[in-house]
Amino acid sequence: MDLWANLYGGFEIALTWQNLGLALLGCFLGTIMGALPGLGPSNGVAILIPLAFTLGLDATSSLILLTAVYYGAMYGGRISSILLNIPGDEPAMMTCLDGYPMARKGMAGEALALSGIASFVGAFLATWGLILLAPQLVKLALLFGPAEYFALFALAFATLGGVSSTNQAKSAFAAMLGLGLAMIGVDTQTGVPRLTFGEVHLYDGLDFLVAIVGLFALSEVFVFLEHRHGSADAEESKVKVGRIVPPMPMVIKTIPTMLRTSFLGFVAGVLPGAGASLGSFISYSMEKKLVDKEGTFGTGDPRGVAAPEAGNNAAAGGALVPMLALGVPGSGTTAVLLAVLLSLNITPGPLLFQNNPDVVWGLIAALFIGNLMLLAMNIPMVGLFTRVLLIPPRILMPVVAMVSFVGIYGISGSSFDLLVMIAFGLAGWILRKLDVPLVPVILGTLLGNTMENNLRRAVTIDNGNWWTLVDSPLAITLWAIAIAGFILPVFVGKVVKARMQRRDEEGSLSD
Repeated sequence: MDLWANLYGGFEIALTWQNLGLALLGCFLGTIMGALPGLGPSNGVAILIPLAFTLGLDATSSLILLTAVYYGAMYGGRISSILLNIPGDEPAMMTCLDGYPMARKGMAGEALALSGIASFVGAFLATWGLILLAPQLVKLALLFGPAEYFALFALAFATLGGVSSTNQAKSAFAAMLGLGLAMIGVDTQTGVPRLTFGEVHLYDGLDFLVAIVGLFALSEVFVFLEHRHGSADAEESKVKVGRIVPPMPMVIKTIPTMLRTSFLGFVAGVLPGAGASLGSFISYSMEKKLVDKEGTFGTGDPRGVAAPEAGNNAAAGGALVPMLALGVPGSGTTAVLLAVLLSLNITPGPLLFQNNPDVVWGLIAALFIGNLMLLAMNIPMVGLFTRVLLIPPRILMPVVAMVSFVGIYGISGSSFDLLVMIAFGLAGWILRKLDVPLVPVILGTLLGNTMENNLRRAVTIDNGNWWTLVDSPLAITLWAIAIAGFILPVFVGKVVKARMQRRDEEGSLSD
């Protein structure tokens, strides 16, 4: 019964006043950031990383705060989707299809509350999936040698573009850019400086926290400066909530939908690179085919709200599985969380469960607690969260910039790091204009050195034989999945995007 003993120990860690307070703060701030169109979970977590470090939190407390922000942002993304037909982030896109028509019928409060319940069910079941599946993956991961780890990292890069990427070539370019940035600094084997251009500050390499805050948070500020107007400028007349408790028959009708789509979303989350966007899309599409006999999906069917919300929140939990068990992030936000762990000198992967059980089980217990907090918070406080949509970006963006600058300077005390962060912010802005995904850049910066070390180790052990990279059945399997994962979205993505576009058009026509 090690599982129950570990979980009990995790609750002992999570149920301290400090960690409960951090979970509550994270849930609240995450919901606000998720509700604001354009920010989303990756940006939300990136903006608050400096806060976690300037507060001087230990690894467990930092992770509890930031994963609460992650889960809160997944919850919050539905608020602007339902009320304004503007997705707070990409996974919330499918919620617009039935959420907004429900709001137009005067059922906005019921749609918001129902989506909160669906989010809770998805995240709760995914946390149990994390508990049961992660330790099994750890056993499998102990079979990995350097060649298998190199193949696993290649798999993560190949699949991270996923269905959400507009172009696999752009994803590959972003990954190569990230790997190039990881090469900056002194070579650990030869002691030779690489790509430092004589700048002493770069001898230790780039600080990936600086890169993350620049690419995600600061680039958002530059995007705002370019356009001057953000979609978060909502007309007050549009934000009407109405009744906030859904009728019990509506909840009972959607329970089978929540259970089915939670499973689908969790599976999508566990696959490296698939993430919540795919979980949300698959959940809505499968549920529509399964139960939409009368053609009510897209016209304000409660099941059409419950399906994507349960799916994307289950995917958010599922994405933590490969991050904790293998050290390979399952989504963009878990890539940011991986950076936090690495900066705290904790290496995610098979030995994490042995070396830092307090971090893992404290985090898992905090996920249960955070979910309950989010459910309790989201239904009665819906009115408050909808007021957040009225905050104009001209006020919000300077706050984001201030938190970024003060936080990064508080962590490093180096003005050079602030210049690097501004450079990354500008680079992020340019990449976003070119529609190049930012997550592979971050993943390359994070995993580049580990990937290089495993490649060198594998080839050195086999006396310079490069065929060692495909020498075991496990490595061959990983390479095959990587190749398939890179090529398939080129074809599948076109179909998915065409369907999404068609549904969007149908939704706008029905308005």
